[in-house]
Amino acid sequence: MTTSRRLADRKSAKFQKNILKRGGVPETTMKKGNTYPVGPIVLGFFVFIVIGSSIFQIIRTASSGGTA
Repeated sequence: MTTSRRLADRKSAKFQKNILKRGGVPETTMKKGNTYPVGPIVLGFFVFIVIGSSIFQIIRTASSGGTA
């Protein structure tokens, strides 16, 4: 058996072994659904902008006499 044939047989065997393992992922490596898609800093910044904007609008409306 030549070197290239032996190398090809080794690669083929490795490929076949990986084919048989396909789909056998253990439970621990699978991603859990308990994480939030947005970090707490981004969420806090968003809440700060929304609440700050509403307070600013209330102050502006009150200072103009309710007609703005």
